[in-house]
Amino acid sequence: MDGRCDASETLRNKCAACYKQYNKVEHLVEHIRVSYHSVHEPTCGICKKHCRSFESLREHLIGPLPKVECARIFSTRGCSLCLNIFDCSNSLRRHRDTCQLSSPLLYGSISRLSLSNMYVEGNLASKNGRNGSQAVGLACQVVGGGIDGSLNICARVCLVDEDENVIFHSYVKPHIPVTNYRYEMTGIRAEHLRDALPLKQVQKKIQDILYNGEVLWRIRSKGGKAMVLVGHGLDQDLECLLMDYPSHLIRYDIQSGIHDPYEDSVGAMRLYKRMHSQLHPTEDPLPPNATINSTNLPSWRLKEFERMTPDALLDISRSDYYCWCLDSKQALDY
Repeated sequence: MDGRCDASETLRNKCAACYKQYNKVEHLVEHIRVSYHSVHEPTCGICKKHCRSFESLREHLIGPLPKVECARIFSTRGCSLCLNIFDCSNSLRRHRDTCQLSSPLLYGSISRLSLSNMYVEGNLASKNGRNGSQAVGLACQVVGGGIDGSLNICARVCLVDEDENVIFHSYVKPHIPVTNYRYEMTGIRAEHLRDALPLKQVQKKIQDILYNGEVLWRIRSKGGKAMVLVGHGLDQDLECLLMDYPSHLIRYDIQSGIHDPYEDSVGAMRLYKRMHSQLHPTEDPLPPNATINSTNLPSWRLKEFERMTPDALLDISRSDYYCWCLDSKQALDY
């Protein structure tokens, strides 16, 4: 009888998210508190196990030591790119045609040749606010300044909307002398920068696009119409533009390195759109002291948690990061 009770106790103390088991219920409660499990975690489409990252989900499905049954089903009905599971092989085949991201070939309605030597300012007026684009992709090319050419100076910038249309592109007149054009990487020569826009003017145009009609104090709080900023290595891009932007509106760091600014901004936008279009279940809002992850909880509250089922504990657990799928939900609420 004691053996059966122990087995039942172990089963009852099984985490409803990652399936770890604990001998004592207080250990399970502590695990849920510090793990921050939520509906936003990558989840196996077969066994529904929550994983901390897409890397760990990939290990679970196709790693050196995968879950055998999950690996068997995934081998015939799973997409190796997005790790989603489909009902049949035909559905998987149709999905793969769209899941693979191709290289951007055109700059919206502007050819690559013309964009390489001109200033472009598109129109975002019909695509802002809650009925249109909520994010802007940005990328810069930098040349070198200083005695050894190691100082990064913005020489070219490109912004795209969610449909990959160019809304702003320009070469930028350096604010200090250029000592290394880094031509092998940038393709930029002195003649490209001779009649370029001054940095101050470029900053103003970018700010107008990102602020989207909001005043500065408003964009520093959540909500409003200010754009989400997406890009590769945005810390470096904003630094060379001598600009800053609220951290809660920045989505990065998808890739490092400098190539073509249009391709970089489009690549960042595509990956951002894929992540924020994830279909996560909706969580009911909870006050901070109602989640199991709250700090400094009184002992009586912890005792209440110990009387709850594992599923109920998971329902009141929240993630410790901001999931990009919430950008879409906030846009609908605005």
